[in-house]
This record gives sequence, structure tokens and C-alpha cells, in this order.
Amino acid sequence: MQGEKARACLRSLGFTSVSRPRGTRLCPPDYRASLPAAGLTEGLNVKPAFKAVLCLELGTIPGLGACCRVLALPLLLLGGLQGRTQAVAASHAYSTQEENPTRPVGRYPIPNKKDMPFDIVELMEEVERKTGFLPNVFKVMSHRPEEFRAFFAYYNAIMNKETGRLSKADKELIIVATSMINRCPYCVTAHGALHRIYSKKPTLADQVGVNWQLADLSDREKAMLEFAVAVSHAENITEEHFQKLEAHGFDQEDAWDIGTITAFFAMSNRIAHFTDMRPNQEFYTMGRIPKEKEKAETS
Repeated sequence: MQGEKARACLRSLGFTSVSRPRGTRLCPPDYRASLPAAGLTEGLNVKPAFKAVLCLELGTIPGLGACCRVLALPLLLLGGLQGRTQAVAASHAYSTQEENPTRPVGRYPIPNKKDMPFDIVELMEEVERKTGFLPNVFKVMSHRPEEFRAFFAYYNAIMNKETGRLSKADKELIIVATSMINRCPYCVTAHGALHRIYSKKPTLADQVGVNWQLADLSDREKAMLEFAVAVSHAENITEEHFQKLEAHGFDQEDAWDIGTITAFFAMSNRIAHFTDMRPNQEFYTMGRIPKEKEKAETS
């Protein structure tokens, strides 16, 4: 009986035909997608468009109990499960309430959700759910799915690593300083917002975004940014650069981290330039107004 409810639920989500045996992995290992849910897909056929998106494992569909367990069902199909009002058939290009429809977020067209690969939709939905809006870099990069995956894979590798002496605020400060040098409004604005959140300092990123040498930096932060700026300017990096870092508690692995963040965002800055990527309005107030006050003002 419960299996029938689960199958009916999947049918309501658009699954009307089946083409893979149970237990077959349907998408890359990174997404841990498989079909081990006993009996869940029997009698179902999945349309060709959904062949690579039926991903069942642990996690439950509300109201169906433990018999129907879901790990990675793409979030474009989870609208009904999460109380979203938008149906799959009504998928549209990503947007936020603050966007001006007469001024696009970039030079290149943004694909509709229904036309995007499921893993990209899944990531974008997760980011939007966590932050309350979708940063325009995700929208712009979705124009090139393969490059989207490579871009954010490397971003995660350097920005979310657990080792090293660089804090999240340190990393964002490096991005603000070097993006200012590269004259990138998107990255200065977006990562300035993230620095305010991580550092709890509402003005430092603004100072660095104008002139990092005149900003109220600690000696440690100055040494870090001096190295990043040298890399950004493609200067001849010498042992003296490393010695200055070591004098402030950084080792060679930290220097690598500073260098790779600088190099990656040198590329990111230039992508933002030629795509005419515009910062989301939400970034301008992030970390400046307490969330409670911001909610009260917008309600």
C-alpha cells in the first residue's frame, strides 16, 4: 500500500515511463545517486528527459513514511515536496524580486530551468534556499554547463577547504583587494558582502575595495594582501615575498592558497567583465543591517 503511494507521488511529479533497472547508478558519483529504494520504481516508466534524474536513497518524502526515501531527486522536481508553488511545467529563467527586467544580469541569455542539466538546477536551488536569493554568477555561468561545473568545482576546492591558516574572512578580503585591482564591480560587491558577514566588520571591505593600502588592516592582513597583489600584478615572486608571509605566521602552503585564490579570481573577474555580470541588489546590504531589522523593513 505504501509502495503504491510512493509510486503515485512520483507519477504526480512527472515520472511516467522506466528505463533503468533498480540499483543502477544514474548520475556521477559526486551526486551519490542510485536506485536502491526497494520496490519504489516497479511499474514506473521514466520519460527520456528524466532518465538521469531519478535518484533515490536516504531521506523521506513527507507523508509517505520510510518506505519512500529520497537523497538526490533534483530540486526542480521537489517543488511540490517542499511547499513551493511553482510546478515543473511552469519552470522559467532564474530571477529575484529585486531584479530590473529591463536590465539583464549579464550579456548572455540565461537558460530556463527546464532546459538545464539536473545537477546544475539542484545546486542552484540549494544555494537559493540557503541564501534567500540566487547570486547572478550562477545564472550567468549556467549558459555554459560544462564550464559551470568546472568553475564551481575549483571554487569549492580553494574556498571551502578545511586545512590552512586562511579564515573565510581572509579569503574574501583577498578577493576584494585583487578584484578592485582588476576593476570588477561584481566580485568587489559580492565578496565584500561575504567579508562583512564572516568578519563582522561592516566597513573594512569597503575600504579595501577603494584602496587596500589605506585600509585599517592588521599587519597580518597587510602581508597577506601584499602577496596577493604581487601575484595579481604578475610580479616576479621571490623568496622575500615568502619570508614576509612567514614573519606573520603563514607558511608555504598558505602562500599557495593565497596565490590560487588570487589566480582563480583573476579569471573570474575577466569572465564577469566580458559577460557584463551585474551584482545582485541583495549584496549591497548584506552584513550591514541586522537580519531582524532588514526583515522588518521589507515586510
